[in-house]
Amino acid sequence: MSTLDIILFFVSVIGVIGFGLWKSSDRGSKPKDASDYFLAGRGLSWWLVGFSLIAANISTEQFVGMSGQAADWLGLAIASYEWMAAITLVVIAFLFLPRLLRCGIYTVPEFLEYRYGVLSRMIMAIATMVILVGVPTASVIYSGAKVISVFFTDVSLLGLDLGNLTVGCWIIAFAAAAYVFIGGLKACAWTDLIWGSALILGGAMVMYFAFQTLSEMPAEELMAHKSATSDATIADLETAGPIARLFHLTDGPAVTGDNGSGGKMHMIRPADDPSIPWTALIIGLWIPNFFYWGLNQYIMQRTLGSRSLAEGQKGIVFAAGLKLLIPFIVVIPGILAFHLFNDDLRAQADQKNAPVLAAIQAKQSVIIPFSEEFARLNPEQAQAVVAHNAEQLNQNELLADDVGLFAQNCKLVSSAKPNQIGVKLVAYDYDSAFPTLLRNLLKPGIAWFVLAAIFGAVVSSLASMLNSASTIATMDLYAKARKGAGQRELVRAGRVFVLIFVLIAGLIAPSLGSPQFGGIYNFIQEFQGFLSPGILAVFLFGFLARKCPRYAGWLGILLNVVLYGTLKLVAPEIAFLNRMAICFGVVIAVLLALTLLNPLKEAIQLPRNAEIELTSSRSAKIWGSVVIVATLGLYIIFW
Repeated sequence: MSTLDIILFFVSVIGVIGFGLWKSSDRGSKPKDASDYFLAGRGLSWWLVGFSLIAANISTEQFVGMSGQAADWLGLAIASYEWMAAITLVVIAFLFLPRLLRCGIYTVPEFLEYRYGVLSRMIMAIATMVILVGVPTASVIYSGAKVISVFFTDVSLLGLDLGNLTVGCWIIAFAAAAYVFIGGLKACAWTDLIWGSALILGGAMVMYFAFQTLSEMPAEELMAHKSATSDATIADLETAGPIARLFHLTDGPAVTGDNGSGGKMHMIRPADDPSIPWTALIIGLWIPNFFYWGLNQYIMQRTLGSRSLAEGQKGIVFAAGLKLLIPFIVVIPGILAFHLFNDDLRAQADQKNAPVLAAIQAKQSVIIPFSEEFARLNPEQAQAVVAHNAEQLNQNELLADDVGLFAQNCKLVSSAKPNQIGVKLVAYDYDSAFPTLLRNLLKPGIAWFVLAAIFGAVVSSLASMLNSASTIATMDLYAKARKGAGQRELVRAGRVFVLIFVLIAGLIAPSLGSPQFGGIYNFIQEFQGFLSPGILAVFLFGFLARKCPRYAGWLGILLNVVLYGTLKLVAPEIAFLNRMAICFGVVIAVLLALTLLNPLKEAIQLPRNAEIELTSSRSAKIWGSVVIVATLGLYIIFW
């Protein structure tokens, strides 16, 4: 970055945050009550809701995690999280939102008290708060710092090494905490309006530069990094345009592999794929989608702050339309990163692997797994790891000459105790895919805008999570414990919780860089499985089965936690999306049995907030239908 880029970057970031604080203060007055601070006074219009949903959702969780999964073997299949979300959002707008707004709630767990009782609300509130702070909040801090550390390698500011991951984590954490602490949800919403639009434009610019680089790169150089399933020749690449080159490099059947290649432009993966098997598209992937978009506090908080039901529905459908664009500015660049800057991803992996290899040389008593790809590209190091593991376990009899190094090491690792297993060695640092694109493609005069948009998206998502976690802690827990607490006391409590949560997440974040998490995106989705199937089932029965017994609420949530944890321990080979589907099916069956065998004598009467206009939007229904048709068309094109 040039000096002008650096100046413009800081001016734009500080300016947008200042603008959000100014708008949230109504030109001088602080938030008056809890509704002002936590729900923006229930005055958000549809365009603020729509852009805020996108900005809160799209962060480096996608730009680092999703791009990284695309650079690895998943390719375009990871886009199902985005395109299926478009259909999910349309359903949320007309099934979930009317019921939640009608109750006039502050938090999603609050609905459970009206429908099932206080215990159900408390269990969901505590579980949601713990997972929200420890998983997605910490993950967004880590992935944002990943961008900073890769892009600003060897750059210092005010004595701080911006290439240091931990330094980047704390810069992002406190930048987000600063404006959500002061302005609450309204500050988030107004900054989201700018960050959301800038993010889409900035992502499109990165995609354009990546395709431009692809078209200029010599065919011989591209051949070295084509997919294993591709049968493209130098002649094919020399005569092809950039888009055709992409398909040539990734062409082939969709196959599961540990080699970062194969069928990357296909949406459908085999049934044994560990991340997104085709079976997950039937049930499994819908569960985290409906939970995330319909029952996740930091997303739904925007819609709960809508001016009316119609405004909320229009905003959600607008966000659904924008979701269709995201894979083109996130997933496709991730695929291109592997083919354009393969050597850079290997260099990043070497940095991660260095401490692990040093531990082996020091004869430390730790068992080291590695990927099949690592064994293929680093046979000497893989051989040393196998010898080390066999020596530590005293299991030389497990070694066999007729199997490869990867198979030998898998046997050794499987015979070790869980607390003996260390960090996994990898051939490529796929989480560095998008940051590597930024570092190699952005030119002076443009870099400031793209980086500011991505940094803003990180801060925006993080601020939203902190605001939502503090809302749950304040309204679901603190207000219950402090009966009769005044409005200003609740606002003060919310601000204290913001500081507590940012400190906790900031301490967790640097440790998420370990390869043992299998990529930041998988880490986030995996842990959501402890909550999402059970909570989704409980809410569906709460919406649709008016005589489902009250105790079914807390029972369904706890049953899912136990069942998901058991499956993860005893059957880790089951893809986590399939585990979610199994848990969801079991909880649904239990709740159905309870409803049939022990129904309530009288249906629950939920409260109705007369201050919210609950007339549904006809235009939102029309455009929602258009979004669904467009989504199905994209699946047909890239099937």
